[in-house]
Amino acid sequence: MVARPLRLVLVDDHEMVRTGLKAMLAGLDVRVVGEAADAEGGVRAAVDLNPDIVVTDVRLGRHSGLDLCRTLLARDAARRIVMLTVYDDEQYLFQALRAGARGYLLKQIDGEELVRQLHRVQDGEIAVDATLAGRVAASAARIDAGEFWPGARLGLTQRESEVLGLIVAGLSNGAIAGRLIVGEETVKSHVRAVYRKLEVPDRAGAVAVALREGLFR
Repeated sequence: MVARPLRLVLVDDHEMVRTGLKAMLAGLDVRVVGEAADAEGGVRAAVDLNPDIVVTDVRLGRHSGLDLCRTLLARDAARRIVMLTVYDDEQYLFQALRAGARGYLLKQIDGEELVRQLHRVQDGEIAVDATLAGRVAASAARIDAGEFWPGARLGLTQRESEVLGLIVAGLSNGAIAGRLIVGEETVKSHVRAVYRKLEVPDRAGAVAVALREGLFR
């Protein structure tokens, strides 16, 4: 019995990218059954069409593919979501995996390799761009050797430390959300965690602790 092609929904805020992806995938072992330009459309398409995999960018205009991922998984924990993006940064990779994505691939990938990776995801594996995977391994080695991020000794996670650094730089919650490609509510949650762990009531207190402890140069 011949396996049917993978059914995909593509979510990207650039029509040219969606058109290019469909052209690249034409004739390969997948079928694009739907597409959307934003997170809301992505949710509707996924619910209505029930694809095997939702392929989305990390950034969707004013919204985040990470928030789309969380929303879809809250509705159906078995949903398979793959990030296809230009952001070759391990922090975005970590965010995507924490959000529940099953893959993080870069848009420079060719069609046949993309399909191969999508089949791996369909088979229950996690698909990560090879270059990024190598960087993650190197980061893990640095952490194992004791080279932690600023704020680790104060109990901050790597993401909380990054948020604190942007607070010290004077960015608002909205600006931090834009920089980190996450929703503003996610940033607020990190900020609250920073306050709690540093035992301070507000931004001024957090900045004072960061400067006193020499966390950022």
